[in-house]
Amino acid sequence: MSERVRFVAEHRDEHGVEPICRALEGTPAQVAPSTFYAAVGRAPSARSVRDEELLVMIRKIHADNYGVYGVRKVHAQLRRQGEKVAESTVRRLMREAGLRGISRAKGPRTTKPAPETGRPLDLVNRQFVATRPNELWVADITYVHTFSGWVYVAFVLDVFSRLVVGWQVSTRLYTDLALDALTMGIWRRQHAGDDLTGLIHHSDRGVQYRAIRYSERLADCDAVASVGSKGDSYDNAMAEALNSLYKAELIRNRGPWTGINDVEIATAEYVDWFNNRRLHGEIGHVPPAEFEATYRATTRELSLTETN
Repeated sequence: MSERVRFVAEHRDEHGVEPICRALEGTPAQVAPSTFYAAVGRAPSARSVRDEELLVMIRKIHADNYGVYGVRKVHAQLRRQGEKVAESTVRRLMREAGLRGISRAKGPRTTKPAPETGRPLDLVNRQFVATRPNELWVADITYVHTFSGWVYVAFVLDVFSRLVVGWQVSTRLYTDLALDALTMGIWRRQHAGDDLTGLIHHSDRGVQYRAIRYSERLADCDAVASVGSKGDSYDNAMAEALNSLYKAELIRNRGPWTGINDVEIATAEYVDWFNNRRLHGEIGHVPPAEFEATYRATTRELSLTETN
């Protein structure tokens, strides 16, 4: 049974079939009375039954993922669950059910450029590519409007896997915000036994990232600072893309926000979802943590093979 026929069936006792059909004329949901009666008067087809099964799964996937998944990600998740279904079928069912992905919109920059004295080199040159974890991190800050005032959120992202390694929330746009996010990332990786020697940490020219304490923290783990040379959004495009996703998928999607406490709790939940369950098209529609785990397992196997 199609969504249109189901709608008429659910409201027929209250309004009558013909009046509902007349009200729907000229809309994408229009259905002829004869079509309705033919549909309810026969046994459901195999396709209808399958559509019903898929739609239940599609609605759950959409709801379980902040309501932000579009056709490609819903289709990828269905395939991961072992369902053999065409992307065109998912598109049709989502359209009929009124389900869609979320759109992103770019916001203003939140970092204030520092004076141009002693600026680190741009070691990335807009080529956001990495061949392993901890080869290249990108960092940026975004903002959230709440009833209590502005809240600022800093992220540190591993380019290889798109894993958020560090984050922090604050009401103050100072060095500690960015530094705390970096410290989380460094602790997390080192606690897992990773060596960060040679890591490139890339950011824009904001004063938070040019502070002496920030540079010293990078030096402590033998990481190298890199700063965009042009001073526009393309210089730190991957970090800004994460900010855009965060604003679209969480902040605008789940707001309005009262203050820092609810933003912080929601951000922690979002980062957990982003790292462990959200499918990322850039890495083959798998979550970042899974992508890294697969890489590390494969690397260990190759190392053992070479040793033997």
